[in-house]
Amino acid sequence: MRVTFATEPASPDRPNEDFIAATPDAVVLLDGAGTPAGSESGCSHGVAWYARTLGSTLIASLTQSAGTLTEILAEGIKTTTSLHDFTCDVNHPGSPSATVVMLRRTGEVLDFLVLADSVLVLDVIGADEPVVITDDREGQVGKRYRKTMDALDSGTSDHTAALRAYVEAMRVHRNRDGGFWVAASDPLAAEQALTGTLPADQIRAAALLSDGASRLVDRFGLATWRQALDILAQHGPTELIRQVRDAEHSDLSGKRWPRGKTFDDATASMLDLQKCGPTFPL
Repeated sequence: MRVTFATEPASPDRPNEDFIAATPDAVVLLDGAGTPAGSESGCSHGVAWYARTLGSTLIASLTQSAGTLTEILAEGIKTTTSLHDFTCDVNHPGSPSATVVMLRRTGEVLDFLVLADSVLVLDVIGADEPVVITDDREGQVGKRYRKTMDALDSGTSDHTAALRAYVEAMRVHRNRDGGFWVAASDPLAAEQALTGTLPADQIRAAALLSDGASRLVDRFGLATWRQALDILAQHGPTELIRQVRDAEHSDLSGKRWPRGKTFDDATASMLDLQKCGPTFPL
C-alpha cells in the first residue's frame, strides 16, 4: 500500500487543526472543530492539541491493537479525555472535538471508520463511480441555522458574529440522539461512526479528505469525486489543495459559495492499494 498526503492550514499565522498520520497498513485523519473568536471552550489546550493528541493515540493503537476500529476510537477518546480531565471542563458543550476517518489493511481485508463530515472515497475496481462515505448528520442539522450566516459577506464583523451564533446553536445537538456525533470527551460517540469491511483486492485506491479539501467537490462543485481521485492519482494531494485555494480566493466574500470559513484547513491523502511502500511528501 502506497500512501501520499498533504495538509495546509487555512492561514499561515494560525495552527493547523487537521491531523494526519500513516503506517504501512493504516491511515488516520482528523479535522478539529475550530472555536470562533469570542466563544468559550472550557479547555486550555485548544483544538489543535486535541486533534494531534487523539490522532497520535489512534495511529499508535492501530499498530498495536487487534481490536475493531470502533473499539480503538472509543479507547482513544477515553485516553485523550483523561489527559485534560483535571485541568479542563471536558463536559463543556464547546470542548474540543474532531471528525475521524480511519482506514486499516489487515491481510486481505480493508476496515474503515468515518465519524462526522470528513470524507472517505473508495475507488472500487470495475465500478464507474467511486463509493463516497461521509456522515452528513451535522450538515443536516446545520441547515436549520445557516440562513443568516450564509446571507452575509465573509470577512465582515456581521458574518463573524453569525458564525459564532451558528457554532453555539449547533453545540446543543452535539453528541445527542437526533443530532450529530463527533469525537470529543464521550467514548460512546465511537459507536455512532460509520464502519465497514471490504476485500482489499476489490479496492484500487482510497482518498481521505477533511472537509477543507473535499469542498472542491461537495461545496464548490468544481470537480466530481472521480475527477478528484484523478487529481490525487496524477498530480498528488498538494494539487488538490491548490485548486481548493484557487477557488476560495476567487470568492472571498462567499457570494458564490456561502460558507462559514473563507479558508479552511485542508488535508488530503491518497492510498494506492495496488502498490507497496508508503511515501510521505512534504
